[in-house]
Amino acid sequence: RALFAEFAAELTDPEQRRLYEEEVAALERERGVEVRFVHPTPGFVLRTSQEGSRRCYINVCSNPLMGEPRARAERGGQRWELPYSLAPGREELRPAGRRRLVYDVVFHPAALRLAARSARFRRLLRDTALEAVESQCGVRLDRNNAAVLRGVSYKGIPQAPVIRSPLPGGAPKPPDDGESPLPPF
Repeated sequence: RALFAEFAAELTDPEQRRLYEEEVAALERERGVEVRFVHPTPGFVLRTSQEGSRRCYINVCSNPLMGEPRARAERGGQRWELPYSLAPGREELRPAGRRRLVYDVVFHPAALRLAARSARFRRLLRDTALEAVESQCGVRLDRNNAAVLRGVSYKGIPQAPVIRSPLPGGAPKPPDDGESPLPPF
């Protein structure tokens, strides 16, 4: 128990988390990939059901690493571009011992500010989050009964997904000193 408690304390320590993220970024850089951790800032929570029977929650969050929302004028209105990041769904235990599904959809903070000022934009953000989960995770959500939970800004334990992008020039080639026992690829 003591070892498990020590392990849990280490996982929640911000300094250990920062060190872990630095090590992962350095390892990925060696592989020719840039890694950025997306720490979600809570916004609002949508409650719905998946496949008509299983309750799930969608955390609509923000992070400045996401692209800003942009509007293009079109005939009859505007067309919005809303870049987002979707973390894979995760199953968490509720205090009562029952399981719940949680998804995080992360937008730019400007998108959540616009949603706070406009009910129409909030509906657009809500529909975009629902569509993102359905299309990327291959599930069917109950859109008719999806509701924003009042007074709740985040469900579950925040997790930081990563954005990976290739570095210019790709991965550096390993040094070839001629001593490798394996044949060249």
